[in-house]
Amino acid sequence: MPTSHSHSLDAADVVIVGAGVVGAACAYYAGRSGLSVAVVDRGPVAGGTTGAGEGNLLVSDKEPGPELALALLSTRLWRELAAELPPEIEYETKGGLVVAADEPGMTALRAFRAAQGEAGVESTELPGDRLRDIEPHLAPGLAGGVRYPQDAQVQPALAAAHLLRASGARLHLGAEVTAVLRGPGGAVRGVRTPRGDLLAPAVVNATGTWAGRLASLAGVTVPVLPRRGYVLVTEALPRVVRRKVYAADYVADVASGSAALQTSAVVEGTPAGPVLIGASRERVGFDRTLSAEVLRRLAAQATALFPVLAGVRVIRTYRGFRPYLPDHLPAIGPDPRAPGLLHACGHEGAGIGLAPATGRLIAAALTDTPGPLGARPFRPERFTEGREPV
Repeated sequence: MPTSHSHSLDAADVVIVGAGVVGAACAYYAGRSGLSVAVVDRGPVAGGTTGAGEGNLLVSDKEPGPELALALLSTRLWRELAAELPPEIEYETKGGLVVAADEPGMTALRAFRAAQGEAGVESTELPGDRLRDIEPHLAPGLAGGVRYPQDAQVQPALAAAHLLRASGARLHLGAEVTAVLRGPGGAVRGVRTPRGDLLAPAVVNATGTWAGRLASLAGVTVPVLPRRGYVLVTEALPRVVRRKVYAADYVADVASGSAALQTSAVVEGTPAGPVLIGASRERVGFDRTLSAEVLRRLAAQATALFPVLAGVRVIRTYRGFRPYLPDHLPAIGPDPRAPGLLHACGHEGAGIGLAPATGRLIAAALTDTPGPLGARPFRPERFTEGREPV
């Protein structure tokens, strides 16, 4: 490395790489734990997956297990954060509604709901003829649905920005990390950027879909892959969609490991007026090509659920890449293969919802204090080939 690049730009207790919502939550809780924090990102705040997200804070789409436990904790934490952060984050406890088109779909949804209930998810089953009491513009003839009052929403880019502001972290934006610095014994001691070095005894990898690349700079493997998704944004409307409404097959799409294109209707209103329409997922690398086929499918599925949208204009579309790990669980916590390196990545489409719990787990690891829940399922080294059974 040229010596001109090796001057120290900043020193802190922890350097967090990534200024999306997960990195911001890590910075917030690390700062609240009394640590000095530096956050570095090659782009702006929320310039990656966070800025291309809908802001969903969901428990409704998660089957019982470690991710649901993380989501339920985050649900409580988002409520606390909403009381502390400015109203501009647009935190809305509007709840979710999952609908089934036919009786077999309703039977599956009922079983899913029962299992979730045992894990602490609140929900109410609604027969088909009651659905339009709470969503008057829904298509007639649906078999039924389940209402989830714990589902909520935030404006993700603003949530990330306000978490960072409240964290007290020093921000280094537009500075790409080119190396992870290691000490003589292999321990991490900071990161290098073209502007200089950021020194710290701990580095958190919160780089979303690029987390595998940052991990490789530290000599370890975390197999994060990008999974592309689109969102359609309509013109501003009166509140025709009151909560987040999606078809039951969305749950299966989220849990699928398929690389092929999958689309399922996810429709929600926003406080600002536009309706957001998703959700698609496909593994195509970082290909940003606009797919008319995906947009057609999303529009058709949305209007099948809400016929009132048929005459509404879509004013823009955006696409982003969800950080996907093969077992659908994020990597959260210290990496024993590189002492001082911690990961907070691989949340796929749930990172905005799971950010606060992730931040709490990272802060607990950084301060060597008990975490709010068991972090073992999320350990980053679980993907290492040939590791000893544990």
